[in-house]
Amino acid sequence: MSQQNRGYSFCFESILGRLPSLANIKTSQFTPLKEKIMTFTLRKLASPRRLGALAGSVALCAVFCASASATPIALPQKYKEQGHLTIAADATYAPMEFIAKDGKTVVGADVDLGKAIAKKLGVKADFINASFDSIIPALQSGKYDMSMSSFTITKKREEVVDFVSYMTAGTSFYVKGKGGPKVNGLADLCGMSVAVEKGTTQAADAAKQSQECVAAGKKAVTVSVFPDQNGANLAIVSGRAQVGMADSPVAAWIVEESRGQFKLTGESYNSAPYGIAIPKNSGLAEPVLQALKEVIASGEYAKILHKWGITQGGIKDPAINPAVQ
Repeated sequence: MSQQNRGYSFCFESILGRLPSLANIKTSQFTPLKEKIMTFTLRKLASPRRLGALAGSVALCAVFCASASATPIALPQKYKEQGHLTIAADATYAPMEFIAKDGKTVVGADVDLGKAIAKKLGVKADFINASFDSIIPALQSGKYDMSMSSFTITKKREEVVDFVSYMTAGTSFYVKGKGGPKVNGLADLCGMSVAVEKGTTQAADAAKQSQECVAAGKKAVTVSVFPDQNGANLAIVSGRAQVGMADSPVAAWIVEESRGQFKLTGESYNSAPYGIAIPKNSGLAEPVLQALKEVIASGEYAKILHKWGITQGGIKDPAINPAVQ
């Protein structure tokens, strides 16, 4: 008997057990016209209590049969055997990924999403703290199975790894809470000092803008690049840089947690998808996509985004390598 048929058998036997008038009828005696039998049974029942019990059984049956007929996600044997996914994250980018108060555990929105995806795949998620600029090379070498570290999907990055999109974010500017300059956009950075994290799209944007400033006969942007976001924040606090740049949810979190040390300035720009980075030819991209779709459909995705205050970045249709598409 198939998994689906076992589910239906269980359902109808459960319903019969609640109907004394049909107690002697076996599941095997049901004809394909099950709907007629159910209609007849409901009409014969006079007790509201019995109707309530039957309704509960039918509801439970619907859930059971749906789960019984669901097709499991095909995960490559390598990951089934190891029983976990090693996931890299630069844990200096709250609220997406950061270190908990115990000083060692990686937590954040990406971690919660990663665990939910791994659960759908039938394995565990092991998050490893790693410097952002080291992650893609490490994925290429096979050190990590995948990464959830607020990667903005770009065509250049898609050349070396695959991505599964899972939310969107732009770039925001933030400055000192008192006396910080007004920045409306990239063009306003000419002649200013900017702090950014190494390997980010913000580092590339600031460097490109500096070239455009010089080409326009204006002062260059002084770009200070730091190994992590914490270093960039300290540079602004100490006065070594005037402006910080980070993904919009991260910049908002930095300002919120700074207790007045920082403030946002101007508007976010270049909204783009975040992606789960996966080694090419690993066979993992499609299963991760399917698992993410199930996390979204279940409502757990929305709960996670709400928990971390990043609901504005939610998406409905994740995809593999959307920058190429």
